[in-house]
This record gives sequence, structure tokens and C-alpha cells, in this order.
Amino acid sequence: MNTITLTWIATPFFLGFIIFIVPKLNRHLTLWGTIFSAAYGLQLFLNPSPVTLNLLDSFGIKLLADELSTYFILTNALVTAAVALYCWRSDKTAFFYAQMIIVHGSLNAAFVCADFISLYVALEVSGIAAFLLIAYPRSDRSIWVGLRYLFVSNTAMLFYLVGAALVYQTHHSFSFTSLKGSPPEALALIFLGLLIKAGIFVSGLWLPLTHSESETPVSALMSGIVVKASVLPLLRIALVSEEIDIIVRIFGVGTALMGVSYAVLEKDTKRMLAFHTISQLGFILAAPIVGGFYALTHGLVKSSLFLIVGSLPSRNFKELQYKPINTTIWIALVIASLSISGFPLLSGFAAKSLSMKNLASWQFILMNIAAVGTAISFAKFIFLPHSREGEQEIKPGFWISIIFLITGLIVANIVYPQAYNIADITKALITIAVGWLAYHLIFKKLSISLPRVFEEFEHLVGVMSLTLILLFWMAFP
Repeated sequence: MNTITLTWIATPFFLGFIIFIVPKLNRHLTLWGTIFSAAYGLQLFLNPSPVTLNLLDSFGIKLLADELSTYFILTNALVTAAVALYCWRSDKTAFFYAQMIIVHGSLNAAFVCADFISLYVALEVSGIAAFLLIAYPRSDRSIWVGLRYLFVSNTAMLFYLVGAALVYQTHHSFSFTSLKGSPPEALALIFLGLLIKAGIFVSGLWLPLTHSESETPVSALMSGIVVKASVLPLLRIALVSEEIDIIVRIFGVGTALMGVSYAVLEKDTKRMLAFHTISQLGFILAAPIVGGFYALTHGLVKSSLFLIVGSLPSRNFKELQYKPINTTIWIALVIASLSISGFPLLSGFAAKSLSMKNLASWQFILMNIAAVGTAISFAKFIFLPHSREGEQEIKPGFWISIIFLITGLIVANIVYPQAYNIADITKALITIAVGWLAYHLIFKKLSISLPRVFEEFEHLVGVMSLTLILLFWMAFP
């Protein structure tokens, strides 16, 4: 199994190299790479015995493929495959597909890292490849957005690297478990790096512009899976000690509430989805022990929503009220929106129910408020006017990718069938009903917009500094 694991990690990078040599095979090699990843993830799911590879014993550098990794590996495979199918008959070049499979491979590597130095390498490779995808159109705007992302990403990893060095100085090991007993400065710096990279809390205010201004397939990749490369380490670190678990849960609640606060007032479809990415990452962190299943569901939903929104006639919700969308597209949009709102029969309901059952008592009310906010936000999509005569520009690979992702949302219910009981179903329906009622009575009529000043480039480092001060304050006790 160790040999298979190493082969699985190396294969996407090898395929990326082959794509440059034989560019005509770009689509096929990318898709086969995701199929291999999906097969490996399914094997882990069916046989959940952890696979551990000690690369350097004396430094605590090792790889760990376990049940938690499985959800992220499957998410990576399914989302990347859907984006590859979406782009299948487009004019994307071999360079685009090569970077996509390299992102895929580096994320796979990040999902099995159990030490800080291996994770650093994997995150840096994924960050560079993601930058090249963001800047792929080569327009002034895309290059600026890509460079902005690269600057934030590299700054975050500098903080992270200093924290990793402090951990090694204390324990002579880079393993995640060495964070317990390390100086509080190490905890604060490592957390800051991962929070920024993942787009958590105010450190994630770089995310809305990056995700909303990228091309549709890149937005789907970024929101569906790329940001989760830094979320999984936070879940693993939360298991190190009870004190660290509390810090992760606090950021989870704060992130869920902050993201949904922006989303319910946002008038731009892609920016609303981007803010909801921040919010849903909070749901993943709020219950670390079951965050993997929620990450899988969110990845499938958010990538499908970005692909669907890319086919709408406008990004402005007010304009969409006067431009009926095609009914078939509207049905797909409603299904994805219902899933993320927690509607039964879709895996979003099972994931949300499982997470709610694993909350601490102090989190319960706040996370239910965030759940109502989610229902309010996606009511904007569900109650859009639609018509059979509505015409939208549909990419040739659109429907096969959307059907693929929505099928995943239905099949994923097998992970937690216990959610289907009268109490949980009733609670989910009441939450959605309250959200829809609030949307029609209050939020549909509001024209308030939250300021974007903290999203501006010159303020991002300042926000990082404020987050670092907060982390020091939390870590020292």
C-alpha cells in the first residue's frame, strides 16, 4: 500500500510533464489522473486503515492517509474531474490542463502530510500553480488578481515557516503532534499562515475578489478544493490538544458568522458565493472531528454553483430579477442551493446534521444563526424568475459536469444515513423556512452593502497583523 500511495502522489506531476510533451492528450491525461485519485480515495474509504509513511524518522517528517484524508482526496478528484469535463471542448491549451493536474497533485500531497515542512512544500507548489491558473487569460485584470493572490499566499507562508522553525527548535521534530508544548509564538504564527491561506475569518478577505474575478472553471477549483488544502491541517492540529481544538472552533464560529453576514447583503452572484465559501469553511472548522464530510459536500456544491452562475445572463441579482433564466438551468441552481441550505435528500442536509451534533454547547445557537443566514443567502437564487424561453450561453461540457456533481451530492448521503430521522428533518425544514421568510420580509428589500475597504490590497497586511495579535492573545493563556 505504501508503494501505491507514493505512486498516487507522483502520478499527477508525471502527467503534467507528459502533457507538455504530448499536448494533444491534455484533456485525457488530466481526466485519467483524477480517476486514479478517485480510485485511491475509494479504496481508503472502503478500507479505512491508516497508511503511514515515515520519510525522515529523526525529523518527524511523515505522510498519513486516513479516514479524514479520504474525504478531501475524493473532493479533489470529483471537483477536478468536473472542471476538466466542463472545459473539455473549450479552447483551453495544454498549459491550462498541465497546471490543473499539478494543482490536483499538490493538493493530494497536502492532504496526506502529517508534518509542517512537507505541508509547506505542497502548499507552495499548489499556490504557484493556482496563480498561473488565475492569470491564465493574461489580461491586465487577471494578472493583477493573480499577483495579489500570490503576494498574500507567500506572505502567509513566511509566517507559517517561522512558526514551523520554532516547533522544530523546541522538539527537534516537524510533526503536527509537536505543536503541543511548543511556544505560543509557534502556534500563533502557524495558525496565521494557515488561516490566511485557507481564507478563514478576516484573514480571508483576499478571497472574494480572487474567486469572483477568476474564470468560471478556476473559481470552481479555487472555492471547491484549493482553499481546503490549509483547512485539513487545521482539523488535524485541532486533534492534538483540547486547548487547540477550542481555538479552531472559535475561528470556525467567527468565520461562519462573518462570511454569512457579507453574503446575505451581497448583490453580486460570484462575490456572494465567494463570501459563502468563507462561511462554509467556518462550518468545517466548527466541528473538527467530522469536518471531512462537510468539506466533501461543500466542494461538490460550491464548484457546481460557480459553474452554473458562470452561465447566467448577469452577475447582478437585481438585473436577474428582470432577466428570466432558462428553467433547466434554474432547476440545477435550485438543487445545489437546497443542498447547501441543508435540505433533506441531498448530502448538504446530512453533513449539516452531523456537524450540528458535534458542536460544543456554546456553539449551538451561533451556528444555527449561520445556518439560517445560509438559507437567506441562497433564497436569492431559488426565487429567481425563470422561463423555458430563457436563453443562456451554455458551454459544451456544462451539463455533463453539473449532472456529475449533483449525482455526487445525492450519493454522498450514504456517509451519514442516520440524519434521516423526524427530528433532524423537521429542524432542517424549519431552518430553511425561517430563512426564506426572512428573505422575503426583510433582506429582499434591503439595499445595504458592507464596505470593501478591508479587501483592498494595502489593507490586507494590516488585517494579517490584527489577526496575529488576536492569535497571540489566544495562544499565551
